[in-house]
Amino acid sequence: MKAERILIVDDEAAIREMIAIALDLAGFECLEAEDALAAHHLIVDERPSLILLDWMLPGMSGVELARRLKRDEGTSEIPVIMLTARGEEDNKIQGLDAGADDYITKPFSTRELVSRIKAVLRRSSSLSSEKAIEAEGLKLDPVSHRITANDEAVEMGPTEYRLLAFFMSHPERAYSRSQMLDQVWGGNVYVEDRTIDVHIRRLRKALEPFGFDRFIQTVRGTGYRFSTKAEGPRESATA
Repeated sequence: MKAERILIVDDEAAIREMIAIALDLAGFECLEAEDALAAHHLIVDERPSLILLDWMLPGMSGVELARRLKRDEGTSEIPVIMLTARGEEDNKIQGLDAGADDYITKPFSTRELVSRIKAVLRRSSSLSSEKAIEAEGLKLDPVSHRITANDEAVEMGPTEYRLLAFFMSHPERAYSRSQMLDQVWGGNVYVEDRTIDVHIRRLRKALEPFGFDRFIQTVRGTGYRFSTKAEGPRESATA
């Protein structure tokens, strides 16, 4: 079985070497880049399975590179874990909003890092089916990373895309916020309930012009579900 390749993007050679040794022992292949430009060339040429991306890089920041990767259809599906010394909640949310799949604060143990990588790769694999999903005119195509509503393009952010992909892959089932956190963000990521609600509102807003916001339903006392059936009363205070 071919080893999965991890791209390590950090301007400190010692950190890259430390991570590369740990990942090699864990059975991964490693690529290394010291800045965003070199990283982008490797991403296009080598197609890594996952990117470990430092926040503070010379020139373009890691957050900006993550945004660019997630906007590009050719690279948007590659999972990204942000590595940074910035531990404040606002910084974490900024990184996740840029499209990062997980966030780990320096200093970290290599055992934790390997565990996080494996978890993100599992989640990415479970959401990366090449078969398009459709529900009454709402279509999500994981190959092109496009969403259409009655053949019209729907624009939304990377986190909202992952939410919708999860929902459409698991219709008619109610999920609590903690379950959604584990399935979409990963249980180790620090995201508050109110942040999940913000992304739900953004997802509904993106679908609203087409009338498909009704598919994202609030389940009183539980959380949310994706359903094409008529919903009961919505808890406007939490949705």
